[in-house]
Amino acid sequence: MNIREWLMPPVIEPAQDYGFFGPDSVTWKVWSFPTSLTIGFQRAVVIEELDPALVAAVDKTHDIYRRPRTRYDRTLRYFAMVAFGDSASTAKAADVLVKIHSKAVGTDPVTGGRYDANDPHSQLWIHLTAWHSILKAYEQYGPGRLSEAEENQYWAECARAAELQTCDPADVPRTREGVLAYFESMRPQLIGSDIARQAMNHLLRADVMLPEMPRVLRPATRVVSAFLRRGTLATMPVWMREMSGLPTSRVLDAAVALPLRVSFATVATNTRLQLMLLRLLSPTTIEVAAPVLRSVPAIDPVTTTPYETQKALGLDRPRDAHLALRTRQHNRVFGQHLPPSDEGLIESQPILGRVGAT
Repeated sequence: MNIREWLMPPVIEPAQDYGFFGPDSVTWKVWSFPTSLTIGFQRAVVIEELDPALVAAVDKTHDIYRRPRTRYDRTLRYFAMVAFGDSASTAKAADVLVKIHSKAVGTDPVTGGRYDANDPHSQLWIHLTAWHSILKAYEQYGPGRLSEAEENQYWAECARAAELQTCDPADVPRTREGVLAYFESMRPQLIGSDIARQAMNHLLRADVMLPEMPRVLRPATRVVSAFLRRGTLATMPVWMREMSGLPTSRVLDAAVALPLRVSFATVATNTRLQLMLLRLLSPTTIEVAAPVLRSVPAIDPVTTTPYETQKALGLDRPRDAHLALRTRQHNRVFGQHLPPSDEGLIESQPILGRVGAT
């Protein structure tokens, strides 16, 4: 890590437009708080692994173990683009993500069934887990619970963001009760398999997402990583932790609450510190989040919807996009027993950042 570069303030370019939400949205309010792209994001990627179809795809590539840093960076950048990015760039990123997911097909070694990352069922699970986790972290370690009107708006915005996924936005619950009912309905389908437990424990290690730290900072890094791990665990229901073989100490859950609230509240008052920490966690996300954190007006201060943008750009809706490629990938994997093509992954690098080895 280059300390001088890390400390320098970023060059901030205004976004082309306000994307799909904008300054008056609850999404910007919640997602711009420092709990979101730390504990909220970590909670999302950890809980996702309980879906046997999803973790089968993760385990097949082993990318979270081979290149955790770049995978984290690319994924966090995409999350930030959905919430904060300009409409055209985000719609193009979502389109290329369908291509990337087309290669994540195969046979689940645990259930014996086939998995497909573009399957609407899997996409809805990923989408709701992310939005719920971001809100949960905000409530537990940030400003607290939203008003009823704000929460209704938040879930309506979540449904709008689902237009970037292959799932049907109509399937997105619009209330807290509906979201909780969704997770309860998923509970019988979740499995704390060996590969899920391995992935979850790995993703709970915040240090695997960080660059190589100077020796003098490593003890502090271990402390921060331990607090983030315990803080993330404390947001997860006990049944989920028990299923995953994760610790369930109520004492430790309570012990980290105040230090984390104070730390996040402190970071939230200092935009430069937020950008420094974000550069540490995800360098490619800076250009997406910095205009929002610094309240830089967009060139064209308007919002739109993903479907409107896709139509304007001549892009198919995600559920219909790249069907020919997805068919070819299925034929390669299930018919010819060959590895899937990497063409989507290669095409994504100018949009989401390079794919590295570490």
